Amino acid sequence: MPPRSPLPTRASPATARDVAEAAGVSISAVSRTFTPGASVSAKTRERVTSTAERLGYKPNRLARSLMTGRTELIGLVSNHFANPTFMEVFDLFTRELQARGLRPLLANLGEDEDGRAALDMLQQYNVDAVLIATSAPPAGFAASCRAAGLPVLHVFGRAGRSSPVPVATVDNVEGGRLVADAMRSRGLRRLAFLGGSAQDASTIDRCKGFAEAAGSSLKQTLHAGNYTHEHGRAAMHALLDREDRLDGVFCGDDVLALGAIDACRERGVDVPGQISIVGFDDMPLAAWASYSLTTVRQPIRDMVLHAIERIVAWMEDPAAVPRSKLFPCELVIRASIRDA
Repeated sequence: MPPRSPLPTRASPATARDVAEAAGVSISAVSRTFTPGASVSAKTRERVTSTAERLGYKPNRLARSLMTGRTELIGLVSNHFANPTFMEVFDLFTRELQARGLRPLLANLGEDEDGRAALDMLQQYNVDAVLIATSAPPAGFAASCRAAGLPVLHVFGRAGRSSPVPVATVDNVEGGRLVADAMRSRGLRRLAFLGGSAQDASTIDRCKGFAEAAGSSLKQTLHAGNYTHEHGRAAMHALLDREDRLDGVFCGDDVLALGAIDACRERGVDVPGQISIVGFDDMPLAAWASYSLTTVRQPIRDMVLHAIERIVAWMEDPAAVPRSKLFPCELVIRASIRDA
């Protein structure tokens, strides 16, 4: 048998020493060139960057973190990884963080009842800050992150004095009012609210606004438990079993609403001829012709960008603690609600 050919060896990547020798500068000058905010002359910077590009040099971020004490890791924490709406959220967060030279470290709270495991992981990796992207984190989780000395901002949380950290969220109460007003203006008088968990801040506030504006027209309130299609479908069947004269249902998010529409189809109930159904979020699937879901649009991109800008400023200046911010929402009318 002929001898095997040796595997091709990969050329070693260029090092800071290689760049320094080729550019005729010190290794510390190379390091300062690739350290944001470090002092280096324009001439040296130009020489180092052009040499690095020619050699294909990429600075070692892990090595730099040992010098700066910053990992450039941002903990991105949630428990909604299966929800299509949050796929858009995670896409925005990861792209915008990476565009700023930061790296997301994802932590899933799905099976972490008290958040202890997630916090331990964030501390073990020495993240520079934490972004909580869920309306229902474990009780005390945000406060525990803050007590650990981490800048923390809660996106989709509940703004108010009771929040231990700054919050960036949509006006869920106003969103509920918009839906009730739209339903009543269309002559709908037997209404129901179908939410997620009864402990979920967004569910509580959306139901509150809806109930206030609906008044005596609100006949049923039911919590599905989780924001999933199957939970929405099962809960809608339960609503129809309880009350066969409903003419309007406000669902706490779009995924629940899609499940509710499918439950109506299974029961032979026409949407919107017999029951109007409205969701919340305006995820891309809501606009599909097979659902054409009327929904409350929250400005997800604006909230994500705001959260990243504020958390980065806080990292740079510990005194720059951001204020909570409440974002407006709007009702998007599609075919799942009766015409005015």
